[in-house]
Amino acid sequence: MKYISTRGQTAPMSFSDVLLMGLAPDGGLMLPENYPQIDRATLDEWRHLSYAELAFAIMSLFATDIEQVDLKALIDKTYTKATFNSDDITPVTRLYDDVALLELSNGPTLAFKDMAMQFLGNAFEYVLKQKNERLTIIGATSGDTGSAAEYALRGKDNIEVFMMSPHGKMSAFQRAQMYSLDDKNIHNIAIDGMFDDCQDIVKALQEDADFKAKYSLGTVNSINWGRILAQVVYYFKGYFGATDSNDETVSFCVPSGNFGNVCAAHIAKQMGLPIDRLIVATNENDVLNEFFNTGKYAPRKASETYVTSSPSMDISKASNFERFVYLLLDKDTDKVRALFGDVKAGKGFDVKDKLGDIQGRFGFVAGKSTHADRLNTIKKVHAETGRLIDPHTADGVKVALDVKKAGEKIVVAETALPIKFEETMTESLGKVDLPRPAHTVGLEDKPQFVTVLDNDAALVAAEIQKFVTAK
Repeated sequence: MKYISTRGQTAPMSFSDVLLMGLAPDGGLMLPENYPQIDRATLDEWRHLSYAELAFAIMSLFATDIEQVDLKALIDKTYTKATFNSDDITPVTRLYDDVALLELSNGPTLAFKDMAMQFLGNAFEYVLKQKNERLTIIGATSGDTGSAAEYALRGKDNIEVFMMSPHGKMSAFQRAQMYSLDDKNIHNIAIDGMFDDCQDIVKALQEDADFKAKYSLGTVNSINWGRILAQVVYYFKGYFGATDSNDETVSFCVPSGNFGNVCAAHIAKQMGLPIDRLIVATNENDVLNEFFNTGKYAPRKASETYVTSSPSMDISKASNFERFVYLLLDKDTDKVRALFGDVKAGKGFDVKDKLGDIQGRFGFVAGKSTHADRLNTIKKVHAETGRLIDPHTADGVKVALDVKKAGEKIVVAETALPIKFEETMTESLGKVDLPRPAHTVGLEDKPQFVTVLDNDAALVAAEIQKFVTAK
C-alpha cells in the first residue's frame, strides 16, 4: 500500500516513511491511496478475535512494508493487560438502553490517546532502528496527547520529544502528568497562548523544509497517520462489543476538537464497518458543529477560542479535518489545496452544496455541549447509573442523547478518567471519591520540569537546537 497527500504534490510513499513524518512536504496530510474494503465474511472472522489479533488483521492491510512477524510482535508488545488493565483492552459497557460507552481510558495516562500512542512509541523505535535514523518529535497538546506521547516515548532510543502546551490552560492533573517526567529525552514547553497557537508552531516548523530535514522533525499529533490507523482498530472492536451480529448497525458519538478520533471512525465506516451515523460532539468551541450542520468551516483565531471545562477540546482549527474534506471533494487535490490555503489565510470556506453528502453519504451529524450541560450530564449519569464520567465524555453523552433517533444504538467514545478533571467533577457532584490508579497517587506533589516561552516559533526552534545536533 502506498500513501499520498491530500494536496497531490507529494510522490507516493510507504507506511514506514509516512510514520516518521508529520505534514506532507506539500503541506497536506498523508493517507492511503484507497481504504481497504472489508466484506461480510471478513467481518465474521474478525468478530471473535482478541484486541491484539484484530489490530494485526487491520494494521497489516496498511503497514505492508513491515515484515508481518515484526508487525505482530510490535502489536503484541503494545496491547497487553499489563498496560491497559483489561483483557478486553477497550470494553464496551452499557450506560442506558441503546447508549453504551467504549472505554478507551485504561492506559497509563488515563486517556484515549494511549490507545494509539503506545503503538506509535514502539513502532517509531522499530522503524528508526531499521533505518538507522534519529527522530525529533515536536507536538502540541491541549491536555492528553502530550502525556500519552511522553509516556509512550520516554527513554526510547533515537527519539527526542518537544511537547508544547498552552501555559496555564490544562488541569492540574494533566500538567503534573507531563511536567513531572524527568527523562532526558522529554522536553516540556508551555506556550503563552492557546492550543491553536501551539499547533500553529508545530505546522510552522514542519513547513520549514530546511529546519525539518536538518533536525529530523516528526510529530505525534493526530496528523500522524500511524496514530489514526491505531485508532481505527478500536472502532471495529467497539462495534463487535456493542452488537451480537454483523447484521446490526451502530452509531458512534465522539467528543471532538482536532477531528483525529472521529476521523478514525469515519475511516472504519469507509472500510465497510456497519456504522449508521458519526456524531461529532463539540464544546463551546463549536467550529465543527457549525460545519456539519451548515457546510461552513470558519476556524477562529486563538484569541477567539474559549477556555472551557473540557480543555482537550478547546480547539478551533481541526488539523485532521483535511482528510475528510479530501474525500468529500472526491479527491480533487487542487480544490483541497485552494480551500486550505484560504484556511491558512484566515478565511475559512463554505461547501453547503455538499451538505447532502456530508450528512447522507458520510453520515455525519453534530451537536454542542456547554459548561452547564457538562455539569448536568455528569450529575445525571452519576445519579441514574452510578457511573462517573469525565467532562469530555459528558459532552459526548449529552449530544448523543440530544440527537438519538428511536431504536438507534449509540456508542459514546470515552475520553478520559474523571480524576484528570477533579475541579469540574467536584463542581458537578460536590466532594466525591474519584478513583485513581496507584501509579498516579501523589503525582501533583512531584517536582515539575517545564520551560515557558512566548508564542514564537523561532523560540521553540532555538530550544530544539539546544538539545538536538543538526545533521
